[in-house]
Amino acid sequence: MECSWKTLLLLVCTSLGVQYTAIRSLRDSVGGPCQDFTRCQERHSKEQRWKSLCDDSHVPVESSAATARKHILLFAQTRSGSSFTGQLFNQHPDIFYVFEPLYHVQQAFTNSSSRLQRALDGKALLGAYRDLLLNLYNCDFSFLESYIRPEPQDHMTGAFFRRSSSHALCTPPVCPGGGEGILEGQPDEAWCPKKCQAMNLSLASQACQARSHVAIKTVRIPEVGDLRTLSEDPRLDLRIIHLVRDPRAILASRMSAFGGKFRAWKVWNATGRQPRYVDLTQITRTCRDIEYSVETSLQKPMWLRGRYLLVRYEDLAHNPEEKAKEIYRFLGVDLHHQVLTWISHNTNGTAPSSSEWNYKYSTTRDSKATAQSWRVHLNFDIVKTVQSLCNRTLSLLGYKLVHSVDELKDITKTLT
Repeated sequence: MECSWKTLLLLVCTSLGVQYTAIRSLRDSVGGPCQDFTRCQERHSKEQRWKSLCDDSHVPVESSAATARKHILLFAQTRSGSSFTGQLFNQHPDIFYVFEPLYHVQQAFTNSSSRLQRALDGKALLGAYRDLLLNLYNCDFSFLESYIRPEPQDHMTGAFFRRSSSHALCTPPVCPGGGEGILEGQPDEAWCPKKCQAMNLSLASQACQARSHVAIKTVRIPEVGDLRTLSEDPRLDLRIIHLVRDPRAILASRMSAFGGKFRAWKVWNATGRQPRYVDLTQITRTCRDIEYSVETSLQKPMWLRGRYLLVRYEDLAHNPEEKAKEIYRFLGVDLHHQVLTWISHNTNGTAPSSSEWNYKYSTTRDSKATAQSWRVHLNFDIVKTVQSLCNRTLSLLGYKLVHSVDELKDITKTLT
């Protein structure tokens, strides 16, 4: 049976193995020993509040061998430091790392006809995300052909999103003309498609199968509860790295990277006067999603035990080597020296602390300064508003509030 891409978005097309299974939300359904969150939280000091209060990351997951294939998901929100954190996996020669493949699914849904778009809901999109992740973890890149536009011909595409962000897609066998030498110091995102030409998705599948583990980064799944079916899938050994960041820093980074969408915020930041048309949901939605995910993890559901690790970006930025070791211990994967070398070369950069504001996808930085740069760029009025809107999220994650301009600007005192 041959299926059009529109049909794929609504129906089951068995010839391509597409099954859009709605992903269940655990917001109200998960039980566990920390259901009384307030009481559980009170047992711990304020300084440790951000941590998983009922952490089960040490609980082993049954596996045939310590070196069994791991399916790693870097789960984050936009502008939370996920591109930087993803390099911890991208630099490992035994990990096949893919940067934001769900972009193609999102675009297919967004660009569909208005009538079809109205017929789709969030669960259908999440189901499509889930099915693509499952297929990519099984190294089936042909599944992507249903979403990439223009549609690949003979399994060849020149439209793979941010291909340059994956070493595995820019080196042999996927890129016959590539090599480790060309991966250093590339100035922009265009170099890999130029050097390698169109990408062969069949070769990508073969290269994926040749590596020991698969890691995928995404900012397109709202809550950890949306990952339950993947976590429970017996075909996978899913490990979720939940990367979080101070919401005040997230907002500052979004204002810089996406000036058009955050124009009202930028006007507010420049003038000190809040425009009537500023969209507060651009940050409250993010805080809500973080909050729900952290609270789900605190309830210790069985499907997350041994599969979830919460990482604050600020902790990674201040102690990148130690946090990398912690992450790899959680994964049960040896930390390769190439990862440590990359950390050494890319977290003590001589660029000024505002470098993040100059190149929105940069992963080379003075990581400590970058983590604090939002305090220099945001005005106090906006900071107070975010603190009010996201107070519970800030408290859950252990971020301190500021109560004056002087306190905001004094970056010698940490807020973590």
